Amino acid sequence: AEQGAEAILCKHWANGSAGIEDLARKVVEMAESGSANFAPIYPDEMPLFQKIETIAKRIYHADEVLADKSIRDQLKAWEEAGYGHLPVCMAKTQYSFSTDPNRRGAPTGHSVPVREVRLSAGAGFIVVICGEIMTMPGLPKVPSAEVIRLNEAGQVEGLF
Repeated sequence: AEQGAEAILCKHWANGSAGIEDLARKVVEMAESGSANFAPIYPDEMPLFQKIETIAKRIYHADEVLADKSIRDQLKAWEEAGYGHLPVCMAKTQYSFSTDPNRRGAPTGHSVPVREVRLSAGAGFIVVICGEIMTMPGLPKVPSAEVIRLNEAGQVEGLF
């Protein structure tokens, strides 16, 4: 509070939606206060690669974006298929504004290498995989839920 921040205690993990009502009220209050200064950093109509460059340069302070011709061609194909208006979600290390986890903080003068792009058409965005980052692994062939059960005493077994 001395630094101008406010914390809202949430207990949704214990009380469900009732445990997060105070936070919801605060969010509504802030949204309706008229004090927000939301401004997108690029228009929906901007080409996908330019959206990536805008994020890399304006947010990550990069000098350039590196992407193979195959990636640029994929982005153009998605634009031609009607997905060019979608927003871009950048996936990279959380430790740095660069893609190098050892360059902590917000370094300048770096490049952002694009390794892969993924269309999430149903969710409505383009995922840009940058640097050496692992995304969510695939699901197992046999879901864990198949071995979870209640024993005769009514206790859950098979969770781990």
